[in-house]
Amino acid sequence: MLAQTITRGLNQRLFTFHTQFTPLLLPLMATRVSAFSSAGSPNHAPLKRVGTHNGSFHCDEALGCFMIRLTDKFSNAEIVRSRDPQVLEGLDAVLDVGGVYDPSRDRYDHHQKGFDEVFGHGFSTKLSSAGLVYKHFGKEIIAKELQVDEEHPNVHRLFLAIYKSFMEAIDAVDNGINRYDTDKPPRYVNNTHLSSRVGRLNLDWIEPDQSPEKENEAFQRAMALAGSEFLDSVRYHAKSWLPARSIVLECLTARQDIDTSGEIMVLTTFCPWKLHLFELEEEMKTVPTVKYVLYQDDRSKHWRVQAVAVSPDSFESRKPLPSQWRGLRDDELSREAGIPGCVFVHMSGFIGGNQSYEGALAMAKAALKL
Repeated sequence: MLAQTITRGLNQRLFTFHTQFTPLLLPLMATRVSAFSSAGSPNHAPLKRVGTHNGSFHCDEALGCFMIRLTDKFSNAEIVRSRDPQVLEGLDAVLDVGGVYDPSRDRYDHHQKGFDEVFGHGFSTKLSSAGLVYKHFGKEIIAKELQVDEEHPNVHRLFLAIYKSFMEAIDAVDNGINRYDTDKPPRYVNNTHLSSRVGRLNLDWIEPDQSPEKENEAFQRAMALAGSEFLDSVRYHAKSWLPARSIVLECLTARQDIDTSGEIMVLTTFCPWKLHLFELEEEMKTVPTVKYVLYQDDRSKHWRVQAVAVSPDSFESRKPLPSQWRGLRDDELSREAGIPGCVFVHMSGFIGGNQSYEGALAMAKAALKL
C-alpha cells in the first residue's frame, strides 16, 4: 500500500522540467521576482515575501528559494532580491543575505562570522542557505510529495538519503569545501554539476542588457533548474531507491544460503543496492562483509559479478576480481578461470560477467580464494 501511495502522490505532484502545465511548475512560472532599492516598494504585496540578494546568484539561494515556496508557510511567496537592510528587515523570510541565522525569524544566512551550523545525523559539512532551508523544511516538503504524515519513518529515511546524495554537495560547493583532503590539483575539471550549471545562468558580461529585470529573469531560470533536479531526486528516492531497501535486506539475510562464507549476495531483482547494503551491514553488524553481489542483466540476460566498493562513492573495491582475469573475455577468460561461460572481467576488477547464474556464482566463489 505504501508503494502505491508513494507512486500515486508523486505522479500527482512531481513534474518534468520541460512539461509546461503541471501543478508545481505553474506556480514557479508565476513567481514574482522583484528588485528593490532603498526607496523601492512593491506594486502589491502578496501574503508572504522571501528575500535573497541581488547581483550574481548561486545554486544555494536559487534552490533555497524554490524549496521554501513548496512549504505551507511560504507557498508561492514573492521572491525579493535586494541587499538593502531596510528592505530585508520587512520581509517574511531572508535567505543567503543579511548576516543572520535565526530560524525563529526565518533568517537563513550562512556567511556571518561564527556560523558553523551543520545538518547533523553524522554529517559535518557546513550548511549553505539551501541546506538551512532543507534542514528546517525538508521533512515537510518530502511528506507533502509522498502524501504521508511527516512523522512517517520513510520520510526520515528519505530526508537523510536526499541530503547525502543531493543536498550536501550543494552545501560543500557553495562553502568551498574540497571533496578530497589533498594539496595536489584535481586530476580533472568538473563543470557539469548543478552548481556550475546554475552559475552559468548568470548574465554574461557581454550581454548588453544588464538590467535588474533581466537579472531576475535569469534567477527564475536558476530556480527552475535547481528545483526540477531537487524534485527529480525526491522522485527517484521515493519511487526507486526506498522500495529497494526491503529487497536488499531480504537478499542480505539469505546470503549464507548462497555460500557459507556469507561474502556473496544475490539480488533476486536488480535495484539500487549499494547504499542500502552499507547501511544494512552496519545496522546488522554483518561479519564478514559482502565482497561480491550477483545480479542478472535484464538486457543481455547474462549474470554480473560486481565487487562491492569500500564505500558507496569509492572506485576501490573491497576485493576486486582476480588480477589474472582482468581484461580477458569469452573463451580466453573461461580457460584462465577454469569456469565455462565467462564473458568478461573489467580491467579494474570491479565487475565481471558470465552467461549463467551458475557460472557467475562459480566466479565469485573462486575469486574469494584467489
